Amino acid sequence: MKVHIFGASGSGVTTLGNALSNQISLSYFDTDYFFWEPSDPPFTVKRNPIERNNQLRSELRKHSNFIVGGSLVSWGDEWLSAFDLAVFLWIPPDIRLDRLRKREFARYGSVIYENEHRNRLFEEFIDWASGYDNPLSTRRSLVVHENWMQKLTCPILDLRGDYTVQERLDAVTKQLAAYRP
Repeated sequence: MKVHIFGASGSGVTTLGNALSNQISLSYFDTDYFFWEPSDPPFTVKRNPIERNNQLRSELRKHSNFIVGGSLVSWGDEWLSAFDLAVFLWIPPDIRLDRLRKREFARYGSVIYENEHRNRLFEEFIDWASGYDNPLSTRRSLVVHENWMQKLTCPILDLRGDYTVQERLDAVTKQLAAYRP
């Protein structure tokens, strides 16, 4: 089974991907690992798109079944038919942004408030993430994801709401059970 989990930053993609990976023993690949070059601070240097796609493709070829977490919207048409199931996650913006603020503080500590450069990066990230639910946004957004979902060739499990990790995990495993012989 080849599963793709995606949604807005802070919607729980990585959390669900890791939980699903642990439950059904499939390798989990996070698109952030391929999208971003290693840097300090992290997530500030984008990788060349051709290199990023080649790296992800190369890793996935090593596995007959896998989970990919993170948006592939701008990565090319090859990803539209690469999966057996896509799982879309959406949660209300206020909950999602609160999660992001807490996550960033847990990752980096008070430097995101105390250091001018790091604070600017943090605020730019939160501003970017805040635009996800804006229907006029042309960057990665709910509208962009919804349009992309219409092009996917696999079934889509659309999970919208503030569900627990276990509730999401149960929904995905139930959907996956329908595909097993």
